Amino acid sequence: MSRPLEGIRVADFSHVMAGPFATHLLRLLGAEVIKIEAPGRGDALRYYGSDRRYDGMAPAFIGVNAGKKSVVLNLKKPKAQEAARRLIETSDVLVENFRPGVMARFGLDYETVRKIRPDIIYCSISGYGQSGPRRDWPAIDNIVQATSGMMTLGGSDGDEPMRVGFPVVDTLTGQTAAFAILAALFRRQREGEGEYIDVAMFDASLAFMTSAVVPYLVTGRPPERTGNVGYSGQPTSALFEAADGRQISLGVVQQSQFEELARELGCERWLTDERFLTPDLRRRNSQALRAEL
Repeated sequence: MSRPLEGIRVADFSHVMAGPFATHLLRLLGAEVIKIEAPGRGDALRYYGSDRRYDGMAPAFIGVNAGKKSVVLNLKKPKAQEAARRLIETSDVLVENFRPGVMARFGLDYETVRKIRPDIIYCSISGYGQSGPRRDWPAIDNIVQATSGMMTLGGSDGDEPMRVGFPVVDTLTGQTAAFAILAALFRRQREGEGEYIDVAMFDASLAFMTSAVVPYLVTGRPPERTGNVGYSGQPTSALFEAADGRQISLGVVQQSQFEELARELGCERWLTDERFLTPDLRRRNSQALRAEL
């Protein structure tokens, strides 16, 4: 079976995680991805962590770069810049995640590239966008987890800000970029035009936190930190320790689910307890219900 992006070539000038994850998704859909790295060390993600069992490469690097083709170019050199332009002539998509302005110094900015390939889909990924007051701020995953407020959503009240335990911002930014590239390819198929795409890690983070951000914008109240309790706030949607010492995660949110849980646990008395009759009452009396659980 053919894959949807077969015949699409991607010139991948990105490094570490957000950009490479975007091009990884495109490769999974059938695109030919040609990864450009600097001579010597190459992509810094090659050396993340302490595990080097795969020919000296970090597993995380392999996870988002397997199946890509590789080219080494020192983009500070004119001959390498010319080689990059020849590659771009035959590419449908270009992805880069340098700091704003770096590709222009290489002579590979969008305005220059579109003269080489007018219908190119050019995607720039950065921390805070290609314009605006934070344009030149440095950004990696954990920094944007902090500046976006993401670190204040996990954990419980009184905890220090808490980082999500994997590069979630890089990952969701890569997903956002890949989604935008697919939309631009679809538009090009219909209208024959290229596209410039500006993806910011900060913007992507806020979009993915819509369920927390929008209530804050409406009410002005910061989101509660609820630990392992589910988004519904129901005391029966959380992590519990079972009698054998193992942990169990419950997602009992709807009224019918609560009634079934009560019957399964032999706690039919909950069904007539005025404190637990409705979801709102159970939230209001969550400590009492959790004590019984």
